[in-house]
Amino acid sequence: MKKHIRNILVALMTLSLILLVGCGGGSSEEAETADTSQPETAELISADPIGIHHAEIEIKDYGTVSVELDGDTAPITVQNFMDLANAGFYDGLTFHRIIDGFMIQGGDPNGDGSGGSGQDIVGEFEANGYANNIAHTKGVISMARAQDPNSASSQFFIMVEDAPHLDGMYAAFGHVTEGQDIVDKIAADAKPLDDNGTIASEDQPVITSVKIID
Repeated sequence: MKKHIRNILVALMTLSLILLVGCGGGSSEEAETADTSQPETAELISADPIGIHHAEIEIKDYGTVSVELDGDTAPITVQNFMDLANAGFYDGLTFHRIIDGFMIQGGDPNGDGSGGSGQDIVGEFEANGYANNIAHTKGVISMARAQDPNSASSQFFIMVEDAPHLDGMYAAFGHVTEGQDIVDKIAADAKPLDDNGTIASEDQPVITSVKIID
């Protein structure tokens, strides 16, 4: 009897996720240019927490943005971000994609949205089978990715305004605690070349450093 009930519950969860995938679609304001197709999955996965951490993102000519990283919600994503920061990976990179009223995106060594660290990580978001209740509200930091749900690498974005259509589709992993005015200023100053927020290389704000505080 218990096995029968369990099979029914799994079937219902699978059906609900199929419906979620069917309702998804591309947008000119996605955090990546690719669409957001997701694999089907039957249950949410709870990863072991690694705690709360803090980082400072120093941006040339703008100042410091302080962020709190939620390792209890997205431990794989937070660990990846901290590892890259501690290795100096982000130092000297830029924000290459900026859309005022939406988000600023950076962390690509190629400076054009095509690059990463050379290693992809699993996507810790609901449509990919991971419990993540961080909404994409103003100030939230999240991972950019391509169509593959497990293609996030080094590129991240910080929200300038709320974007609920990203909830459950991208791995949010923290939020700004100080310096949101700097994020807003970067977005307001940007002169994108197209509707996708492409910034000319000479105009891309430079990330001086990302330092993990604790």
